[in-house]
Amino acid sequence: EVYLVESGGGLAQAGGSLRLSCAASGFPVDDYAIGWFRQAPGKEREGVGCLISTDGSTYVADSVKGRFTISTDNAKKTLYLQMTRLKPEDTAIYYCAAALPTAVCMAMIRPGWYDYWGQGTQVTVSS
Repeated sequence: EVYLVESGGGLAQAGGSLRLSCAASGFPVDDYAIGWFRQAPGKEREGVGCLISTDGSTYVADSVKGRFTISTDNAKKTLYLQMTRLKPEDTAIYYCAAALPTAVCMAMIRPGWYDYWGQGTQVTVSS
């Protein structure tokens, strides 16, 4: 069975940093696209970034470019979202998701591409 478990969320001050983790099991992480998404209250789920291990490609959305970085430790089957220079508008529930890569990372930034989802972790950024 596929499991994705996010952790590392919490409260941060504006300008601060957090690192989210996504522990994956039940599927070959190396062969999948892993996406990070977030959803703020009253808003649609938004793609934050994507990583495909098979071709080493990564993509982050313009809204977080230069502040957020996606990485992976395939040996640990864990993916990371390093968030720096946090802003109050980064406040949201953050999710990781997995899918077989059927397009380049930049194209797989929409939630509908993904089959498996974690339960989410709350990130709150205070001003």
